[in-house]
Amino acid sequence: MPGEKSVTEKILNVLRPYAAHWGGTLGRGDLVIPQREIPRVIHEIIDAVRETAEGRREATDLELFQVLQESRHLSSVQDQVARLKERFVVLKRQ
Repeated sequence: MPGEKSVTEKILNVLRPYAAHWGGTLGRGDLVIPQREIPRVIHEIIDAVRETAEGRREATDLELFQVLQESRHLSSVQDQVARLKERFVVLKRQ
């Protein structure tokens, strides 16, 4: 999912300066974070997650109804689905 990749990349960018360069790697999870930096790192991670999550809220009934009403004139169900996907993030349930 593109959103998850974006969050992961943002978090890695926050942590990258603290990767242990003497034999460890960020991919393995080896970090050296000075104690005084921990609160700032935590806030940056929370901000990165929050930025991505804000765009992914659940649609209201009114928003969904309006888009469905607007797409009624489209000739095919596929076009209606495309219109919904343009307006909303459609997640597949597993």
